[in-house]
Amino acid sequence: MDCLIRGAFSLNFIYWVCMFLVNSVLEYFIKIAPIESAQHKLILFGVSALMAYVMGRILIRVRGLFFPLKALLCLVMTIIAIPVYTAIDLLNLYPQSVASDPIYSGYTLILAVSMIFGWNCLFLAVTDNFERDQREQQLAAIREVALTTKMQALRYQVNPHFLFNTLNSIAGLIEEGATIRAERMVLSLSTFMRTTLAVDPMSDVKLSEEIALQEEYLGIERERFLDRLTFKIEMPAALQDALVPSLILQPLIENAIKHGVGVATGQVEISLTASCKSDLLVLTVENDIPLDNSESKNPFGMGVGLRNVQERLHLRFQENSQFSSGIIRPGRYQASIGLPLKIA
Repeated sequence: MDCLIRGAFSLNFIYWVCMFLVNSVLEYFIKIAPIESAQHKLILFGVSALMAYVMGRILIRVRGLFFPLKALLCLVMTIIAIPVYTAIDLLNLYPQSVASDPIYSGYTLILAVSMIFGWNCLFLAVTDNFERDQREQQLAAIREVALTTKMQALRYQVNPHFLFNTLNSIAGLIEEGATIRAERMVLSLSTFMRTTLAVDPMSDVKLSEEIALQEEYLGIERERFLDRLTFKIEMPAALQDALVPSLILQPLIENAIKHGVGVATGQVEISLTASCKSDLLVLTVENDIPLDNSESKNPFGMGVGLRNVQERLHLRFQENSQFSSGIIRPGRYQASIGLPLKIA
């Protein structure tokens, strides 16, 4: 509100200064000396500026009205202000002869209508545009809050099976007397959970930091699956500082664990590859799967985790992102994402 009032005052001053100059030019053409009439115009336009400011404040107060009603109000205020403007002009005693000149009186009336109604229309347009910008900013803020909330919800959908299985594994190790392994799992789980809960879901992290967090997660899973899980990383040094959304790889790794080590009886390799294609950073997670699951292109469907990744990428990067998942050859499954390459 204060900003709008200050803007009205500034616009009012500029408008009537311009009207003063335009009026001086017009007076020259109707044989009135602009310099001699300067004092008269200062009084006239000073009072007019005061009336215009009052009308502007009225329009600010009723800015919530329906637009046609505000336009009608502008017309009513113009009709009220015109006699005041004309009376001041004719009674401002310079030179006396023009006060009784019907041509000059008609000129004054027309000029009053054009200037005062012009001011009201201009100010109405400015306030209406200001309101529209405010509404757009409010909607943008609401959309941003909604997007942040949705991103947080997607990010915090940690697979409960992972937590339950880890706690069960810890309990089993304690029963077996493998306290050292149980202690390692507890520490790894604590570090992983603390890190994931502390990271801002709307922030980006370096790819090297994201992979380090996933290695912490895989350290927990190795304790569960003993020697059946191996993990391989291929990341060029130039991409270590590439920025990625926090925990974007987590659902891909979880999916590889669930449909790879979780269902296979032999050793399973999970590989993570980072590469650059044009202006895209491509991250690919591959894992071994049982051969009897290789008949269809995507035997596991699109789970919640993979859908979350796809939706996060779309919300964040729209059409500038890629996502794919499925069987690439018998016994091998792949999930891949592509996002704009940005180096920290």
